[in-house]
Amino acid sequence: MSRDARWKALLELLVERGRLDVEEAAAELAVSAATIRRDFDQLAEQQMLVRTRGGAVVHGVSYELPLRYKTARHASEKQRVAKAVAGLVAPGEAVGLTGGTTTTEVARALAVRSDLASGSPALTIVTNALNIANELAVRPQFKIVVTGGVARPQSYELIGPLADGVLGQITIDVAVLGVVGFDVTHGAAAHDEAEAAINRLLCERAERVIVAADSSKLGRRAFARICATDAVDTLVTDASADPETVRGFEEAGLRVVTV
Repeated sequence: MSRDARWKALLELLVERGRLDVEEAAAELAVSAATIRRDFDQLAEQQMLVRTRGGAVVHGVSYELPLRYKTARHASEKQRVAKAVAGLVAPGEAVGLTGGTTTTEVARALAVRSDLASGSPALTIVTNALNIANELAVRPQFKIVVTGGVARPQSYELIGPLADGVLGQITIDVAVLGVVGFDVTHGAAAHDEAEAAINRLLCERAERVIVAADSSKLGRRAFARICATDAVDTLVTDASADPETVRGFEEAGLRVVTV
């Protein structure tokens, strides 16, 4: 296992459990305790965790794993969701994409659609996610509009009043939201309030709103609300979603697509 893969696995375990002992982590990853101690020390230097005697803990209760350290958990589900979301976009539309692992997969799914190849009606992609803009900017079938703002390192998203200024001047056909949690009662949510504010404005500028979320996100709450459930038109999730949860969204008036 490479150091990068090991760090990703360690951070995922830390997010899940809140605390990790050196011996416990070494057993989980089948490496030596000395290797884990070194990893913990280096991650602590990057302020990715807090070192403790014999282990490590997360920085706080509301901990968000930076995008670059997220592993491919639920990867196949996210790819299926992304392909289905991409299929809901028509040539020539203006599409807003928030940041996140699932919306990044949506961007990739749009990039390989044969009917959107060069020469076909282009899509206009509006995004505040630097990584998505970077992936799509080299593809001539897309017109890329990037909001201004200050880069948030955890998600590569641009936030703040500069982003507000751009989004306030445009309208889009569809906004695709990546979320930390989506609950029938509490709506769609993110970890960060500034990120949620930009995503909310993107929704307000859209004719229709799609939430792209694997089933692990459903029924969950997070710190900052993006929008109420009734502001969403379509939820695309995977087939592992709890039927009762799906029924709740349908009763709330959403179209639910499971893949």
